[in-house]
Amino acid sequence: MSVIELDNLRKTYSATPALDGFTLRVERGEIFGLAGPNGAGKTTVVECASGLRRPDSGTVRVLGLDPRTQRRALLQRIGAQLQEAALPDAIKVGEALRMYAALYDHPADWRELMDEWGLTGKRRASFGGLSGGWKQRLFIALALVGKPEVVFLDELTTGLDPAARRTTWGLIRAMRERGVTVVMVTHFMDEAEALCDRLAIVDQGRVVAQGTPRELIARGRAASLENAYLTITGQEQS
Repeated sequence: MSVIELDNLRKTYSATPALDGFTLRVERGEIFGLAGPNGAGKTTVVECASGLRRPDSGTVRVLGLDPRTQRRALLQRIGAQLQEAALPDAIKVGEALRMYAALYDHPADWRELMDEWGLTGKRRASFGGLSGGWKQRLFIALALVGKPEVVFLDELTTGLDPAARRTTWGLIRAMRERGVTVVMVTHFMDEAEALCDRLAIVDQGRVVAQGTPRELIARGRAASLENAYLTITGQEQS
C-alpha cells in the first residue's frame, strides 16, 4: 500500500472546481513534488491529504488513515508547513518548539531537535526578528517535532534568497535521510529537479503528467525540467 492514496478527488469553491478527479500515489521514503500554475489545485491537494480540508467527493488515505474520520490519529503521524504558516512575532524559538511538542502524545525532544537543526543559538530570539531562512528552518523543526512519518511542505522556499534556498534544500534532504516521506509544493523547476524523486504536474485540478524529473524531461522533449514543464502545461512560447 502506498503511503498516500488519493482517488478521484473533487473540490469546488463557489462553483469553481479546484480539484477535478485528482488521483495520486506517493510511496514511502520519497520526496514527491507537486508543480503547476497558480490556481491549479496544489494547495488544496495538500490540505485534503493533511486533514485540513474535506474534498466534496473521492477517497483520501494517508498512512492507511482517513483524514475525515481519523483526523486526530493522522495528525499524530504527520507534519506540515503550509503556505500561510505564521507565528506571533513575539514568540521565542524555544517557546514555539516547546508549545508544538505539547500537542503530540510522543514528541521528539524539542531541545535535541533545536540543536539538530541549528536553532540552539536562536532559542531566545523572537520569531519576528528572524530572517526568512531562519524562519523556514524553524518551520521545518516544528513540522518534525511530532516525529512524523509524512511531512507536507507548501512553497517552503518562496521568498528566500538563493543561499537560503540552497540551505533549505539540504534540510529537506536531511528529512528524507531520517526516513520521512516528503510531499512538497514548488513553483521552482530547478528545485524540483534537484530534490524530487518523482513529480506530478497539476493543471486545472488534475494530474496532467507525472514521473521522475528525467522522465518528464524526456516526455517534454526538452533539455531541462523547466522547458518540459512549460511544454506539458501549454505555456511554451511560440
